[in-house]
Amino acid sequence: MYGTIAKMKVKKGALEEIRKNEAGRKPDGMMSSLVFQSDGDANELWLIAIFRDKESYFANADSPEQDEEFQRLRAMLTADPEWHDGEIVFSEGVF
Repeated sequence: MYGTIAKMKVKKGALEEIRKNEAGRKPDGMMSSLVFQSDGDANELWLIAIFRDKESYFANADSPEQDEEFQRLRAMLTADPEWHDGEIVFSEGVF
């Protein structure tokens, strides 16, 4: 499995719009995604996206459809997300 963790700062009032945009999205190869809202800052989100493998992750990341989706998301953020990509070497639970 392969994925990313992203730290994002949301513009004030944009959280509900982000929820609407992200609901139901499941690119090919995506196994799971989670979004955490920070207890310390309601405008700070942490996204975890898990893909079947590195190839499906990058096929999605490099697609025009994902770029369009990212541009919509980026308009609701105060800055570019902080991305951390990598191979998942351990997990517990069902994905």
